[in-house]
Parts: sequence; C-alpha cells; structure tokens
Amino acid sequence: MRFPLLSKSVALGAVVAGLLVALGSVRGVVEERQERRDEAEQNVADSLAASQVLMGPVLVRRCTETWPIEQREGTVLKVLTERRDFRLVQAPQTLQIDSGARMAPRYRGLFKVNGYEMTAKVDAQWADLKGLQAVPEHPGGQVSCDVPVVSMVLGDARGIRTVRVNMQGQTLAVNPGSGHPAQRKGFHAQVPEALLPAQGPLRVSLALELAGTQSLAFAPVADSTEVMLKSEWPHPSFGGRFLPAEREVSSQGFQASWRMTSLATTAQQELIKGAPLCPVGVVMPSRDDDVPAAGQPSTGCIETFNVSFMDPVNPYVLSDRASKYGVLFIALTFLGVILVEVLNRLRVHPIQYLLVGSALIVFFLLLVSLSEHLPFAVAYTAASSACTGLLMFYGSHVLGGWRRGLVFGAALALLYGTLYLLLQMEQTSLVLGSVMLFTVLAAIMVVTRRLDWYALIEGVRGAADTGRPVSTTAQP
Repeated sequence: MRFPLLSKSVALGAVVAGLLVALGSVRGVVEERQERRDEAEQNVADSLAASQVLMGPVLVRRCTETWPIEQREGTVLKVLTERRDFRLVQAPQTLQIDSGARMAPRYRGLFKVNGYEMTAKVDAQWADLKGLQAVPEHPGGQVSCDVPVVSMVLGDARGIRTVRVNMQGQTLAVNPGSGHPAQRKGFHAQVPEALLPAQGPLRVSLALELAGTQSLAFAPVADSTEVMLKSEWPHPSFGGRFLPAEREVSSQGFQASWRMTSLATTAQQELIKGAPLCPVGVVMPSRDDDVPAAGQPSTGCIETFNVSFMDPVNPYVLSDRASKYGVLFIALTFLGVILVEVLNRLRVHPIQYLLVGSALIVFFLLLVSLSEHLPFAVAYTAASSACTGLLMFYGSHVLGGWRRGLVFGAALALLYGTLYLLLQMEQTSLVLGSVMLFTVLAAIMVVTRRLDWYALIEGVRGAADTGRPVSTTAQP
C-alpha cells in the first residue's frame, strides 16, 4: 500500500462516522422511551387527576341591576328597562392553609407516575362583608342579588375525595362547580342569610382531601396568606411566582411555609376581574391598559406558587445525558488504542476499532434498557461492568498481552467511573469534565514527549513498502 497512514486514517474516519450514526440511533431510542413515559404520565393524569391548584375560598354573589330608560318614537314616549348582570367577589382578609401530601405513585407498564393524596385544613376570615354590598350605578336602578356562596377553585375536580365546609359552626351543603368564569372546576356552598352577620367578622373553615399528580399549587388571593405544606417526599422542586419563606428538606421529607400579603402580588385584583390562573412556568405579559388600583402591573392572570414532586433519578434523563458523552468516550478510547499501537509498534485493524467502538455504543443501550427495570446505579454498574469485561478480554488479544488488556480495562473502568460522577454532579459536571480532559491531554503529552514522530512514520512506510508488518500481535 503506497499511503498506509492515509488509508488507515480514512478507514478510521469511516468507522467513527458509523459509530456516531449508531450513537444517534441510541439517543433516538432514549427520546422515544422518554416520550412514552410522558404519555404514561398524561394517561394517569387523564384517568386520576392532573396537577392540582387551590384558590380560595372566596365569597361570591351574583347580582342584577335594572333601570328604566326613556325612548321616544315619534310622539310616543316609551319607557324601557335595561339590565346588567355582575358578580361581587370578596377575598378573605386572612387565609391559612395547613396541608400535607402523602405520595401515592401510580404505574402504567414500566413507568411510574408520582401521584399524591393531599389533606388540607383551610381557615379563611373576613373582617366584614362590605365587598358584597351592591350599589346601583344608574339613576333609578334597582339591584337584586342571590345569596352569597363560598367558592373554591381547584385544578382538577376529579381529584376531590371529601369536602366539608363549616361556617359559624354550621356545616354547609357542597355543590359542584366553582362559579368562577374562567376556572369552573371546583365546588361552592350557598350561605344561608341567617348565617351572614350584620356586622363584624365572618369565618369559614374547610376540610379537604384531594388527589393529584406531579405538582401542587396555591393562589395567594387573601390580604394575608399563610400556607404550610408537609410531605414525606425528599425531592421537592419549588416554583411558581414565590418561593417558600421557610423550608426544611431531608431524606425523610420536606416542610415548607409561604407567607405573603396582597402588597406583593396581583392575585387578588386579577381574581376580582375574573382572570384565569397563570399557566405553571409561564410568565404572562403585562397589559398597559389594565393596571390594578394598588399600582402593581397586571399580569392578566392569577399568580400561583407550587411544589413539584420531581424524581431526581429519572433514568431517561440520565441516560440521555450519558449518551451525550458518547463521542468523548469513543475519542478517548480510540486515542488510547492508537497510543498503544504507536508506542508498541502494533497494527490494529480498523475492523477491530469498529468492534471496540460498537461495544461502547452497546453500553448506552444496555444502560437505558436495564434502568427501566433496576435502580439507575445498579443498571449503570451492570452495563459498565459487562462492557469493561468484554473490552478487557478483547483488548488483551488485540493489544498483544493480558497485561495490556488489564491496563486497557482499568482505563475504561476509570472512564465509566468519571462518567457516573459527571451524571451525579450536575452542578460541577463542566469543571469535572474539563479537569478530566486536561489530565488526559497532559498524560498523552508526557508519554509521547520523547517520541520521534518522523522516524515512526518513516518506519511505518518502509514496512508497508517491503510488505512486512511493523509488529505482530499476540495470538489468542
């Protein structure tokens, strides 16, 4: 062969290109399994209950105003009656929610969905009922109103297990539907006129059992809102528009509390306007033509804060992150084989490179398949041990001895161990990866510092011209 180095470089380039295509296929498998997991979560949410949101309780009263207007038709003067329907909404002065969430996971095939069962004691208090007093807006107008109702908005009413509404020591009958124009899911209870105080405070207490999946949110619609949440789930993710004022997270669970006033949020103003709840994770744009009286810019929706019951050991996320290092794995492994080949005057065929690279690709496929049935750490250990053992056995024959094979296997084990650390240390993965690459580069430079590359290349060309091999590998 006239240009052996060029021919081998082209062959190795083709091998690497084929391995990158295979690695892309493995990542496609990971994405497909992740999509199926998302479908399983949606299926459970459709069958059980979706993420829950609690807003309220608030007092709502439907009213109608009628007023006369005069209309002249020729010489005839007619008196017509105009009408408008409106809602009076009064948020509580203080709102206290003491809640707990017990995890109740559900399964769809291989996929686990984090469901929960929440119990909450809600205590709301109004200083007075001036917000429910309707005043005519037109001359000669007369206003008639229905009895007030206690309204509670939920994210998914299918999750309701039990509800008890108590006012002034009396239990109220609960009816479906919140009565909110934009958030109809929930329940309401009519308030008898006899229970409405002529003046002074009004107190409503609720006992609620609710099921949901994935996350739980609250809307701070009161003048002063306090929420306490406890759960045995050790991996909460707090989000929404407000973070907890206090929180304690341990391996036994978490406890969090939120405290805020209406000065810090536009939730109460948006509630009175009949705005919908803000989508979780989406910041609604402000509207210049709609500014609340308190001077806060309007968001066009009711703000919430939430906690997500996330699973930090998501095998598909970790497998996808691992596969992103596949190119680095292949490059470092091939670089190690090339160094052994050069320093020991061996000849490793491109097909042998292809087999070594294929074993590296199979590792990622083993990882995602085993992690569906085993804990991720166990699946990673099994997949990496199998591939390391296989490559150590194969390398001992390709590289010319068991000692070189053992060194090759130890280097692969170090690579797999480093990759596992990269997956676990998400916040420091960049610095760890940078240090690892620097270490590898420094080691290569130290090992090859005395190597005469010109003499080596000339020796390879001379061996190719005479038809004799540079060296022979050990036979199995």
